[in-house]
Amino acid sequence: MCSICGMIDFKNSNNLNLKILEKMGATMKHRGPDESGHILTDFAAFQHNRLSVMDIENGKQPMSVVFQGKKYTIIYNGEIYNSNELRADLAKKGVEFKTNCDTETILYSYIIYKDKCPKLLNGIFAFCVIDETENKVFMARDRFGVKPFYYTFSGSTLLVSSEIKAILAHPEIKAEIDKEGLWQLLYLTPVTINGSGVFKNIFEVKPAYSGYYSKDGLHLSPYWELEAKEYKGSSDEAAEIVESLMCDAVNRQLVSDVPLAVFLSGGLDSSVISAIAAENYKNKGDILSTYSFEYEGNKKNFKSSLFQPQGDDEYAIYLSDYLNTNHTVLTAPTKTVADYLLRATVSRDLPGQADIDSSLLYFCEKVKENHTVVLSGECSDEIFGGYPWFYRPEMLYKDFFPWIHDPRCRIGLFKDEYVKANEGYEYISSVYKQSIKSCPLTNEEADEDKTARIATWLSVNYFMTSLLERKDRMSMASGLEVRVPFADHRILEFVYNVPWSIKFENKTEKALLRKAMEARLPEKILYRKKSPYPKTHNPEYEKAVLEMLTARIARGGILSQMLDSKKLEEVLNTDSVTWFGQLMSKPQLIAWLVQFDYWFDIYNVNLI
Repeated sequence: MCSICGMIDFKNSNNLNLKILEKMGATMKHRGPDESGHILTDFAAFQHNRLSVMDIENGKQPMSVVFQGKKYTIIYNGEIYNSNELRADLAKKGVEFKTNCDTETILYSYIIYKDKCPKLLNGIFAFCVIDETENKVFMARDRFGVKPFYYTFSGSTLLVSSEIKAILAHPEIKAEIDKEGLWQLLYLTPVTINGSGVFKNIFEVKPAYSGYYSKDGLHLSPYWELEAKEYKGSSDEAAEIVESLMCDAVNRQLVSDVPLAVFLSGGLDSSVISAIAAENYKNKGDILSTYSFEYEGNKKNFKSSLFQPQGDDEYAIYLSDYLNTNHTVLTAPTKTVADYLLRATVSRDLPGQADIDSSLLYFCEKVKENHTVVLSGECSDEIFGGYPWFYRPEMLYKDFFPWIHDPRCRIGLFKDEYVKANEGYEYISSVYKQSIKSCPLTNEEADEDKTARIATWLSVNYFMTSLLERKDRMSMASGLEVRVPFADHRILEFVYNVPWSIKFENKTEKALLRKAMEARLPEKILYRKKSPYPKTHNPEYEKAVLEMLTARIARGGILSQMLDSKKLEEVLNTDSVTWFGQLMSKPQLIAWLVQFDYWFDIYNVNLI
């Protein structure tokens, strides 16, 4: 994994300032600590930070080649899992490869297939190619947005980068947020609207989008779209296909020239990946390394709930023994989880998911001490139907995103003169309703299948993208590459069209995935109730973040101006507050407010 950034200007090459470009790239050195490089052409300047994973000696970037007398240059962040098949195809078309890295594979895929190349790629990616002969730059992002890709304009100059902080390092770009960005923060985050960078006039290349920037301007369009089709197979046939797809996805992603491990919580999703990976390693005579996460004081203070009926430790260790993996339990100190809130804000460029972010940042730092690549279980719930809104239509057919339990919870703490809460509610609600309308349907579905399709569509396009963003930023802040095998478009394309009666057989969440893995996992794991990423239950954490919030309000920053102190006091005196997903309760709300205030300060954000 790496970072990319660039400047493209067809009107004034004097705007291609290498000193500014290097300053932009320096803000993302954490993503690629191994080496850096840049290139300057007549109309573009590219910079790249590299985390060496494949073909360490020869995979330097920016990478340039001359093919049939024409020169092309690429900057790329990601991993391509069907590189070998593509290379065999390209070799038949006259390509002579000089490296074993997928950077060269993508570059030649563009040279041979031009704008059709992203459709051929199975992987996670964000890249730009300078096509010098055609005087244009091609850019593309992977189908689910696993790899980040932002852009903005400074006059006639297009600026692109892996993270927003690099764009803000350009002297002409100001950190500003308007009412629509503020509404995203107070109603939606950690979820954001696809295409929006939240900051005013900073955008993201949407997942599954590609296109050209030339003298005619920037033109981006989708190269892949989910399709609704009828499935006529049986439950057994569906399970067989899912097992085949999962095994192929995991085994493809185990290729690495540096140490690799798996995050193993003991839940179904991480266990699926661990079981397949452990078998792969065993067949090679190796032992897989796995990690699980715990928090200081959790065993003493854990409280069972509908969403977290039990802790993970017992299950992770049990499956590690069952699979014979080299397992490590990492424990996050309470003070560290609180202290890392500020670092996590900078890593994400936004106030994100409070201690769910900060703890992962800490864990990734510890994993990086021994491993550079990790596989993780994100995206399974969104694809296989692991959330209650898949089968509870009352959660889905309303005015707001179903994972936001109380839309007014956060924004209600702020003075309405700043936030215009009712206007914001209508805006976010309209985004939600329009999203439902855009869901691919056959228009012949039974009600339960229509509900499941819409739930999948919303989850993949919003909830899942926020989890992928979190995993990318927290891991790459430590120079750790995380791969997500469930985020294989072939899996979604198939499962999306399997009837809900198969996916929820016997009223069991993710029944199809469980059935597909019956021969690979013990019953104790196979039918364990879903348990999300763990959070701290230690009361010392709430005490620590409350002290941080009190101190930040006392200093007279944005919170002291915007917060309604009486409403804040009411919430602080409430025993239980659940405002987002399965993990966001009162301690996380307090921590998020700390992140919000710090973000305004550290990014010098101007509310306009």
